[in-house]
Amino acid sequence: MIIVGAGPVGLALAVDLGLRGVSCALIESRTGSHRIPKGQNLTQRTLEHFHFWGIVDALRAARVMPRGYPIGEITAYGNLMSRYWHAPAGREQVRPYYFQDNERLPQYRMEAVLRGKLATLPQVETRFGWSARALEPGERGRVSIARDGEEEVLEADYVVGCDGAGSAVRRQAGIERAGTDFHQPMALMVFRSRELHEGLKRFPERSTYRVMRPDLRGYWWFLGRIDVGEGWFFHAPVPAGADAGNFDFHGLVERAAGFSFSWQVEHIGFWDLRVSVAERYRAGRVFIAGDAAHSHPPYGGYGLNNGLEDAANLGWKLQAALEGWGGEALLDSYDAERRPVFRSVGEDFIAARIRRDAEFFERHNPERDRAEFERAWEALKDESGTRVHGYEPNYEGSPVVDGPPGAVCSAHGRHAFSARAGHHLAPQPLSSGRNVFEELRRGAFNLLAFDAEAGQIRAFESAAAGLRIPLNVIRDVFDGPRLAYESRLALVRPDQFVAWTGERAPRDARALLAKVAGR
Repeated sequence: MIIVGAGPVGLALAVDLGLRGVSCALIESRTGSHRIPKGQNLTQRTLEHFHFWGIVDALRAARVMPRGYPIGEITAYGNLMSRYWHAPAGREQVRPYYFQDNERLPQYRMEAVLRGKLATLPQVETRFGWSARALEPGERGRVSIARDGEEEVLEADYVVGCDGAGSAVRRQAGIERAGTDFHQPMALMVFRSRELHEGLKRFPERSTYRVMRPDLRGYWWFLGRIDVGEGWFFHAPVPAGADAGNFDFHGLVERAAGFSFSWQVEHIGFWDLRVSVAERYRAGRVFIAGDAAHSHPPYGGYGLNNGLEDAANLGWKLQAALEGWGGEALLDSYDAERRPVFRSVGEDFIAARIRRDAEFFERHNPERDRAEFERAWEALKDESGTRVHGYEPNYEGSPVVDGPPGAVCSAHGRHAFSARAGHHLAPQPLSSGRNVFEELRRGAFNLLAFDAEAGQIRAFESAAAGLRIPLNVIRDVFDGPRLAYESRLALVRPDQFVAWTGERAPRDARALLAKVAGR
């Protein structure tokens, strides 16, 4: 396996495959990590991946903010000294549906944890300081790489491009991207200010602050903590051509804060406000993942978390194909599952929200009608909870899931404890006292069998053996918390998504297992 790009997604995929015993070469032109504190908000689902990679404790130990510091946000109108503000509920609302708490830390610290894990995996050869020059034609994946005048050609069964939004792998594989471009330049400032920290003590403790105004046209002034006390980052729309010589970046942050403060600026960079998704995530033996496949504004922490989910989705499928029990349809399902999810994230949860926010502040203004604005502002508080509950990526329409007729894959869903085909499995305690997630075996399908007859279980075991599909059976009584699954039998994929549920084994267990393995 050749992985091009050792940002967070490339590192995660290399760790995932290395733990599966898959031999990999990881190519990265950089020798160190970027020190920009992006990609900080890691969801509960992402922390499940770190649990299965065996590094969740190391990740939490790498945090900068104090343990337990609230991860949520403050939303204010006008500036952060406004009388109109609220602290909306966030991802803590969906915590019961996942096995891990969420976490917040700079991306470069997370990358350091992944690199540390890679150093323990002899299956992964790291080529830091090497550049991938070209994909070469052939029956296998071939990549030419170079460093300081040295050149090599690497050959592998598959190539995965995790090399960012400007992916050379994607371009050379002939994969196009498209989406919504807002034609709005954005600035990112990284700075230190104790005075700003002191000035925001009017609020309950939170990690991010969002300021909204009519003149921002749905975009945000977005302020976030790197640590508790001094470290900050700030995203904001700026005029085209803005730079340190012609634009007052410090004054812009002060306008958002609503008061003056001193700062020590560390970085000012720029990015374009757009949503872009690749037309496909696979071209023969070449796959793309993370920002190479999709990119969008850094709103809501969707980008990094979706990239890590790409790695988790693709890793087990590549293992299955290499071991011979996964078919071509299983590899194709990576695109069929992940691309629609991100398309709905980018267009429905981000681009559409920008448009809705612009319409809201055009319609409601306290200077025109204070009473009407205050009623609308109060109603806005409830939107965050609805949005969090409505974001539930699922693969109901996947060709390798036994989902409901006419279903589609998307990020629109509802969290539930019931086991549903195409949806993430919710954790539940077993009668042993251990959690279901502690019994799930990596690299295998897991059959939850609660008060299931021996013959029903044997039907799965026999079919799996005949197809050489690894199967782990988790037996328990159908009682107590497990009743929430609403099914005695549930077939769970290696990425903790449910492939099938039923009260009894299907008439043809072999056909079912062949379907979910892409055969």
